[in-house]
This record gives sequence, C-alpha cells and structure tokens, in this order.
Amino acid sequence: MRQEDPVATPGEADAMRRAIELAARGMGSTSPNPVVGAVILDAHGEIAGEGWHQQAGGPHAEVHALRAAGDAARGGTAVVTLEPCNHTGRTGPCAQALIAAGVSRVVYAVADPTPAATGGGATLAAAGIDVESGLLEAEAARGNEVWLTAAREQRPFVLWKYASTLDGRIAAADGTSRWISSAASRADVHRLRAESDAVVVGSGTLRADDPHLAVRGVEGTFTQPLRVVVDTNAKITPGARVLDGTAPTLVAVAEDTDTAHLPGVDVARLPRTGSGVSVPGLLAELYGRGVRSVLLEGGPTLAGAFVAAGAVDKVVGYLAPALLGAGPAALGDAGITTIAHALRLDVAEIERIGPDLRITAYPSRTEEN
Repeated sequence: MRQEDPVATPGEADAMRRAIELAARGMGSTSPNPVVGAVILDAHGEIAGEGWHQQAGGPHAEVHALRAAGDAARGGTAVVTLEPCNHTGRTGPCAQALIAAGVSRVVYAVADPTPAATGGGATLAAAGIDVESGLLEAEAARGNEVWLTAAREQRPFVLWKYASTLDGRIAAADGTSRWISSAASRADVHRLRAESDAVVVGSGTLRADDPHLAVRGVEGTFTQPLRVVVDTNAKITPGARVLDGTAPTLVAVAEDTDTAHLPGVDVARLPRTGSGVSVPGLLAELYGRGVRSVLLEGGPTLAGAFVAAGAVDKVVGYLAPALLGAGPAALGDAGITTIAHALRLDVAEIERIGPDLRITAYPSRTEEN
C-alpha cells in the first residue's frame, strides 16, 4: 500500500467526488456510524455501481455498490470515501467483500482511525489488490467531520447555530426575538436538526421561547434528535413543550439539584461549575448515550460556556438584514478578555438563504489560538 501522495486517474478523482456526494445522503441516519460513499468502476474505467451507507446496522456503502455492479466489479476499481472496514460488527468486513468480488484496485480517501475497524487497506494489499489512499482526503474528511471528530476525541461533534441581526443581536431590548431570521432560514435549521443526534438549549432559551426542538418539515429518513435542556437548577416545569413526549428529552442539572417535581423525566446529573454545569461533563454524558453530533441552539450564556470550554467545532450563523442597536448579543462571556485571544474562524461558505446570509465557519487551528 503506497504511503506517498496518492496517484489516481482523472476518472478515479471524478468517482471520488461522486462518492463524497453519495456519502452525504446518509446524513442523519447512520449515527453512530460514519457516512460513506462508494463507486465501482469496471475494468474499462466506467461506473458500474454506486452506493452509500444508508442507515446504522444496514449494509455498508461498498456492499451496496458491489451489488449494483454485479460481475462488472471483477477486475475493476472500488473508490471509497473511507478505508474499507476490517472487522465484523452488525455487518461483515467490507475488505473481505471487495476481495470476494474480485476487484483489482481500491482507492480510498480517509484512513479509518478506529482500532476495531482499521487495517482494511493492509488486508486488501495482502490479498494482492492495488491500494491507494488519500485521494481527496480533505474533502472527504470534511463530509465525515462528525464521525471523525467523535472517533478521535471520544466526544460529540458540536455545531453552534445562531440567528442574529447584522449588528449581532439575537433579540430586541424588550426580549422579543420572533422572528429575526426568515422562514427559509428557520426551515434550514430543521435540516440541521435532522442531521444531528441531539439538540441542546439552555434554561434561558427555555424560559424565553419554550421551544419544541423536534424536527418538522424535513423529508427523508432521519431519527428525531435527543432534545437536551441544560437546566442547572431544574427550573423547568412539567408543562414545557420539550417534555411533550414527541421526541426523547434529557434534562441536564447540577448533581446537587432537587428534581422531585420532574417524575418520569430523564435527568442527567453533572458536576456544577460556577453558575452552570460542566460542558465536558455534559458531552461525556451524551457520548455515553450514543450521541455523536450536537446542534447547540442555546442562547448567549450557554454558547459562551461551550466556546470557553473549547467545545465548538463548527459555527453556522444566519444573519438577517436588520439592525436593532440594543438587546442581547449572540455570544455571552466566553472567557475572552483581549483581542489577541479572539477565537478566529475560517469561513468555509457564505450562502444566501431567502433574505438572510448563512455563514459557515470553523474555529481556526492556528498556533495563535
């Protein structure tokens, strides 16, 4: 298996781009597994089969693609966004499926970092198959950022979403906030929810908006995310909309908090830190419950706590063409006291959503931060 820069044909690069597109179709339905796409090229370099991992516990992308290709896979090339797995879980190892299908070459983008599944490339090479790794690795890794982060750091990937005016206000001075962003932006947020394992808000948002937090208006296969309320002192009442039973709900409180008024409610008790609960403790609790992706929809206080804890992996801001001049800002105290310590972001995308702008950015990983 080559370790130097990948050598691939233009056809294989095109097939990898297609595989990355296919992988994205699994968003919201594969957790705690990765999203994976695969394309089988026949011996002449033509597409013979395509597939993607459609749901956890179901066939992997390579198996779907091999089934579509049939006999045309023999002597062909498998192009996959993630190193083929090398273990038996709820399904068999994809490395063995590729060997049995008679492919002569496998090109994958990202090496599998998990101890149980890694080694597929070596198994394929030992079987006499030509193996190439690293093709379009950055693009494929970005598409699989949730699973890769969870696998490497043993905590959920956190996307902080907020909506504000152009001057950074999330509500007016009198507390009114509906609606700062457009209907198109709010519909897009439901897409983000459908792609997430959990949606997290704080007690301030709960008191101000009484949010429901379930996914609405999204087509396709997905599982309703776990609704998480960070309510340090358990001020939530049994009549809150988030406790209506239409989707699972978890209330995270400080470990010394009385929750006798919440019979039957799923409660997580976490270490108290200052006026709140431990963010790492919350993420560890969620990870232990199988949560691999978190959509943080909380207000400025909770967002500030996550930023201070270094627990924000991605930011999506919906900026409405409006000005308020007063009112709460999108981000509260994050422990940043000087411009030299500002959390710089790398902007990945700016897109028009109705009248709003959606900005997608990632915390910069430079040495200055």
